[in-house]
Amino acid sequence: MLSFAHFNVPTLLNTLLCLTVAFICGSLIGFERQFRQRTAGLRTNALVAVAAAIFVDMAGQLSGPDGAVRVVAYVVSGVGFLGAGTIMKDGMNVRGLNTAATLWGSAAVGACAGAGLLSQAVLATVFVLAANTLLRPIVNAVNRAPLDEAASELSFTLCVVAGRDKQKAAMELIDQLLEQGQHPISELDVEPFGEDEVEIKATLTATSVESEELDAVITALVAKQWISQAYWNTGVNE
Repeated sequence: MLSFAHFNVPTLLNTLLCLTVAFICGSLIGFERQFRQRTAGLRTNALVAVAAAIFVDMAGQLSGPDGAVRVVAYVVSGVGFLGAGTIMKDGMNVRGLNTAATLWGSAAVGACAGAGLLSQAVLATVFVLAANTLLRPIVNAVNRAPLDEAASELSFTLCVVAGRDKQKAAMELIDQLLEQGQHPISELDVEPFGEDEVEIKATLTATSVESEELDAVITALVAKQWISQAYWNTGVNE
């Protein structure tokens, strides 16, 4: 009988509207993530937004605005744990921070929708999408810009082992491939490697490089028969 006491058509329609807005906004955010093949994509962001809206709406109906405010606080901390699961450490690189932040944004959108702040939910969606799309070219430009060695905390080094007679050709190929990828070289060292080979170390000036891009450079290098080894690593500047 308690279920019938809580059944109210206008309230139910209001909940439907709030959840619909949360679903649409979360799906828009998730679509951008899915398009870029991120860990948390369309379904995850939509579910986070809808779940946040459900919790806030339910608390508002049971305990009023004060109850909704308390649940919002729990949603913020709970999504923080969910986002932590998307963060991975790959050597010196940390991946998934932006995905975790996006999940937080989806939860905020859902909380706004659940509280009945539909305009605010739509506005928040616009800003989350803007952060993930409009700021991307700026981030890429800044990351690829040369910096003083002292200003950079992380350095990327490409190491290539080739025959002594192919040293010049190897250096030219390294320079060509990195220039094509828009990765300027800050330092180039050559050291003896065994009796007949040399090791060429190219240190990049960029503070952030996608591992897939360097992997593609490595693939192109090892395709040459006169290159015996090619790899890259990261280091922390003192």
